[in-house]
Amino acid sequence: MIQLRTLDQNRAPLFEALVEYHKRNVIPFDVPGHKHGKGIPEMAAYFGSTMLELDVNAMKCLDNICNPIGVIRDAEALAADAYYADHSFFLVNGTTAGVQAMIMSVCEPGDKIILPRNAHKSAVTALILSGAIPIYIQPEVNEDLGIAMGVSVESVESAIARHPDAKAIFLVNPTYYGAISNIKAIVKTAHKYGMAVLVDEAHGAHMNFHPELPPDAIELGADMCAVSTHKTGGSLTQSSLLLLREGIVDAKTVKTTLNLTQTTSASYLLMASIDLARKQLATRGEEMLTEVLRLSRWARDEINKIDGLYAFGKELIGTPGVHHFDETKLGVNVRNIGLTGFEAYDILRDEYNIQTELGDMYNVLAIVSLGDTQESVEALVNALKDIAVRYRRNEEVRLTKGILKNPDIIVSPRDAYYSEKRVVKLEEAIGEISGESIMAYPPGIPVVTPGERISKEIVEYIQVLKEEESLLQGTEDPYVNYIKVLGMNERR
Repeated sequence: MIQLRTLDQNRAPLFEALVEYHKRNVIPFDVPGHKHGKGIPEMAAYFGSTMLELDVNAMKCLDNICNPIGVIRDAEALAADAYYADHSFFLVNGTTAGVQAMIMSVCEPGDKIILPRNAHKSAVTALILSGAIPIYIQPEVNEDLGIAMGVSVESVESAIARHPDAKAIFLVNPTYYGAISNIKAIVKTAHKYGMAVLVDEAHGAHMNFHPELPPDAIELGADMCAVSTHKTGGSLTQSSLLLLREGIVDAKTVKTTLNLTQTTSASYLLMASIDLARKQLATRGEEMLTEVLRLSRWARDEINKIDGLYAFGKELIGTPGVHHFDETKLGVNVRNIGLTGFEAYDILRDEYNIQTELGDMYNVLAIVSLGDTQESVEALVNALKDIAVRYRRNEEVRLTKGILKNPDIIVSPRDAYYSEKRVVKLEEAIGEISGESIMAYPPGIPVVTPGERISKEIVEYIQVLKEEESLLQGTEDPYVNYIKVLGMNERR
């Protein structure tokens, strides 16, 4: 069934109201204290005075994000219409705020939620905030690429059979690398048991706007989706949307939950960028994404002509955990030229002035999106051609530490977070229960989270990440030489 938008998507009510306010040249005696940029002239000179003149506070003519009844309400209605949702909520704390609100709106302390272990760290923080108990399912793993893919319908059905009292299922759509699970089948199964389907769609803001891209989760029946419009939709960093389909989850509950954690001083620059990005996607998205797909397909074809490199794509459909694939995710496997993805990432940045999204043990990932051009994509392809010659080694990289499986959960994330802890050296933490998360960022998927048993494999994997100079975070120790574990220090 073809869905039709019912509102005039050429409008941008919040942006238009902001422009009208700017034209009035109001004399400000409210916050922010820089007073239209006059109080921070160096920034105004570099970024432009107009930007700072539009950095304003909530007022009647501009509405308020905490209880929108004016132009923010209208802009959110247009966003919901554009994504075929019943409600949308603007987010100014990234999709993290949306993930937290989804889980907190559905789960009370002690409730179970089924989710893949390769979820973003925001899902773990939501477990701590809500007190929900995670039931982890193992995502499918592609051993050749060294990465986790989507989850199988069978693994979800098995988890539901073992835990029919779970309140929700949480999914990632697509994964960082573009893999998409069979969302429609999972939704159908979950709804039979009255479980809400919550989806982290951080990397899928664009998919709804082109017929050759996979359908988004709301279209496939999911109850809520958190969407990073700033990642692939064109809005400013930190701006996102939370989408809701009426039924299992109540919109009023979601708004109340959002107001627990989201700022009361939302940036109008961020919100206006959501409004304009939605307008652009709804009115010009298919045209623009046709070019994005052309560029990504051209780049993939050219890279696959380079000896030793493999840009994976739609051929993965049908392999475990891949029901659809987002072609705008340009993952390049570099193991056969003897480089790790971490090394390729650094070489591209340091030697060729090209910033990719991330590197892992085997791959480097580039995101092709609305702002790319033939020139920018050719620069990437030419750099990879050069790297494959200049930096080639005789032996392919082998992931000797293996791909981590789901750790054992000993204590719930919330209980672990609030438990007494002690600090130990990382190498001495084997067998202990973690009191912290450790993750490489990007992608922000924890290697270990609070309440999980730290295995030898986990410690060895973290040491590999450190050797590769991956950007690690989550521990109080910025160098991850030490980690907090549960238990009291011995009294002297």
